[in-house]
Amino acid sequence: MATELKNLSAFNAEQVPSASGMKFGIVVAEWNTEITDALYQGALKLLTEFNAEKIEKVTVPGTFELPMGAQFLLEKGQVDAVICIGCVIQGETKHFDFICNACSQGITDLNLKYNKPVIFGVLTPNTLQQAIDRAGGKHGNKGDEAAITAIKMVALKNAILS
Repeated sequence: MATELKNLSAFNAEQVPSASGMKFGIVVAEWNTEITDALYQGALKLLTEFNAEKIEKVTVPGTFELPMGAQFLLEKGQVDAVICIGCVIQGETKHFDFICNACSQGITDLNLKYNKPVIFGVLTPNTLQQAIDRAGGKHGNKGDEAAITAIKMVALKNAILS
């Protein structure tokens, strides 16, 4: 596996714009809390380090509900981007496929509907260990990556549409 021994969250801070003046929402699924809390902490820490003006957290019961939580924040009108954080671990049924497909489609639709970045910070691992490895473990923290993506997308939007 290409990611077996690699920290996927390594980044060059000089390539990330300042988040000064930017406002973010973070929607966190309560399901698989051990993982989603670690992802949230990574995103929060990074946004704070890059001087985000405001960070608002809301929780939803599970990954399926992430798009609705994001929509509530977008309709409130006080965020430049929303990061959706969840974790769905592959099981023995098709439930995994339905939840992941619905969540990713819902997030895609919100990006286009609101013309604001809505970031897919959802882990879809085969095992709990794979999730742990990507939530602050040996492969880094996907919450960090989601925060960087949010900052870069807000900066891109501001650069193009200003």
